[in-house]
Amino acid sequence: MNHEPITVSIRREVDPERISEATAWVQTGVNLAAKYPGFLGSGWVRAGEGSQVWHMLYRFASEETLDAWERSAERTWWLSMGEGFVRSERSRRRTGIEGWFDDPATGSVPVADAAASASLDELPPAPPRWKQAVTIWLGFFPVNLAFTLLVTAFVPGWNDLAVVWKVLATTLLLTPIMTFWALPFVTRVLRRWLAPAAR
Repeated sequence: MNHEPITVSIRREVDPERISEATAWVQTGVNLAAKYPGFLGSGWVRAGEGSQVWHMLYRFASEETLDAWERSAERTWWLSMGEGFVRSERSRRRTGIEGWFDDPATGSVPVADAAASASLDELPPAPPRWKQAVTIWLGFFPVNLAFTLLVTAFVPGWNDLAVVWKVLATTLLLTPIMTFWALPFVTRVLRRWLAPAAR
């Protein structure tokens, strides 16, 4: 069993006449998944106003926790509720940090017909590991530097704390900042450089 975090990227084709229903349906799915152990977050966007293409990304702590959600009765019920307006869908799984580098448009592709599906199997790979490392460092360095300067200047007794407590506090505070703000920002800025053609 794989115990690395797994990111699932899905692209769905939705009936444009039923946008309001689709919006409520997608949010319901997010709310249901969020109740399951191992759920690490999700997001969804439409490709444009009135677009039939919807992108969704969600992440679980391990294959085991992801499977628990994907095999659940709640998810089965939720998917059945979308059958009236979800015309087609396709998904892709990524393990490890590279899942966060996927372009939503390439993570999964709607399959409108069998003839089109053959060409859709050739999905671009994630950026090479060294580019992922550079990207993470570019987010981590300024965040860590700013945090260190601020706590050193404004938190009394910070320098007297044992190293283990400093590291614990730093990682607890900076991990969500990196996950939800810094890393998404850096990957957006470097999107062209991270793209396969820029290798």
